[in-house]
Amino acid sequence: MTQEPEGGRENLSLSRRRLMRAGGGLVGAAALAPIAALAQGNAQLGTPPSVITSPPRSWRADTPNTYPDPDIIVVDPAFNQYLLGITAIHRLWTGSKWAEGPAWSNMGRYLLFSDVQADTQYRYIWDNGRVTVFRRPSYNSNGNAFDFQGRQLSTQDFFRRVVRWEHDGTMTVIADSYQGKPLNSPNDLVAHPDGSIWFTDPPYGDTLSEGHPDAAGGPTNPAGLFNPSTGAENATAIGGQKRELPTNVYRWDPQGRLDAVISGDDLPDPNGICFSPDYKTLYVISTGKGPGDTGAGGKGDIYAFDVQGMRVSNKRLFTDMVVDGVQCGPDGMRADVTGALWCSSNAPLGYSGVLVFSPQGKLLGRIRLPEVAANVAFGGPKRNHLFICGSQSLYVLQVQTQGAAPG
Repeated sequence: MTQEPEGGRENLSLSRRRLMRAGGGLVGAAALAPIAALAQGNAQLGTPPSVITSPPRSWRADTPNTYPDPDIIVVDPAFNQYLLGITAIHRLWTGSKWAEGPAWSNMGRYLLFSDVQADTQYRYIWDNGRVTVFRRPSYNSNGNAFDFQGRQLSTQDFFRRVVRWEHDGTMTVIADSYQGKPLNSPNDLVAHPDGSIWFTDPPYGDTLSEGHPDAAGGPTNPAGLFNPSTGAENATAIGGQKRELPTNVYRWDPQGRLDAVISGDDLPDPNGICFSPDYKTLYVISTGKGPGDTGAGGKGDIYAFDVQGMRVSNKRLFTDMVVDGVQCGPDGMRADVTGALWCSSNAPLGYSGVLVFSPQGKLLGRIRLPEVAANVAFGGPKRNHLFICGSQSLYVLQVQTQGAAPG
């Protein structure tokens, strides 16, 4: 039952008449105090619920949202070209420990994503909106993508490798070692039209929570205090047992050749990776110091490289991911068909979510979420929906652009 304001129906009627005379939104907050409870818990009538209001907006599916969404921030007028006025950010599902690696399957009409710590892959089914378990165990799968033949690509932190799922249901190991040494824990990956697969190899999966630590003496287990096989009997059966390589970025050739295209010395702790829509530019995120690192680690910024066949050149800073003096730690990113870059942001409340940059690195807009964001992907039948993996939830925003295919 809704409690009436103090003074009963007389004051309630007076408040309603005052509201109507004022035009329903021009009254000061003090005059509206008697009906504050009717304003969906907002401190001021006319202030739509946001992630930074007190109390914050409700993310329940049965709670309507106002247009335009107050958590879509236009920093530069150029951002308006990507926005549909009559849309809002929606939470589709929640319940993960660390949601990652969203990728859209055109043939299956579903979004695939990982819960790295829960050792599970999920899929959001477009036609009925359900989220169901896709693979369990996923061997701590992290990044996912689909190649130009529609085959699923995944990184597996537990086995420290990159795999491809064929159309007949079999699995192919793409890469698990380089020059005879095991990979660290491949993180994110992207397909190229020439059939190659480019991926990053930081050490973030070399932990108890997202894979398994090194065997005794390895960089993530130098004193041998951890037993990698406790609760994970296959920890040393397949894949690397100890970290032996720097944190490189690799290109896998369809003929099976694996090349380090960016060294860990040149770009420490590479994480998210994507191409521009014309595949002439490669973007790589350099994140913080990983387990077992002896150097300073990345600074949480994004670099761009020119792509020249099987190599890259002309390294340059694309963005330092600092907004209003706040470091908005990046993790994953994807480009749209105009070349704009949509990047996840791991930052304090009010800056967590997604940052959108022009191809020249200019900040255009922000999408605020009530939790940090790990990665993004474009999907939907028209590829005009931005899916966002928050730490614990899956979000979606319909936009006025399309993702650069595939995934």
